[in-house]
Amino acid sequence: MTAPNLFLVYVRDVERSTAFYRELLGIEPVFTSPRYVAFEAAPGMLFALWSGRPEAAVPGTPRTSEVGLMVTGGPAEVDAIHAAWAAKGVEVLEPPHDEVFGRTFVIADPDGNLVRVSPVD
Repeated sequence: MTAPNLFLVYVRDVERSTAFYRELLGIEPVFTSPRYVAFEAAPGMLFALWSGRPEAAVPGTPRTSEVGLMVTGGPAEVDAIHAAWAAKGVEVLEPPHDEVFGRTFVIADPDGNLVRVSPVD
């Protein structure tokens, strides 16, 4: 069996979300269409935004997953990313704090999808 290699995030406005993730992560899409945009997260692994299912991307839909960004550099790196993103005006849902897996924080994208920064396991 192969490992998962596509991670989809449902969004209402693909252009707005593409700009958000492009600015936030400093990466460019590898594929763009009117309702679907993909970024290469790692060789052979895509992180994609999709508005093809609008009933699944409404504000009242509970968010039960997170987009994760695992970083090297320890707690100082997590705090530095938080400071940089907060300066951009992102919505911080959980400020930096220590968890069982290390320093972490959580923001929301424009659709309320969760984005967590944490140390590499």
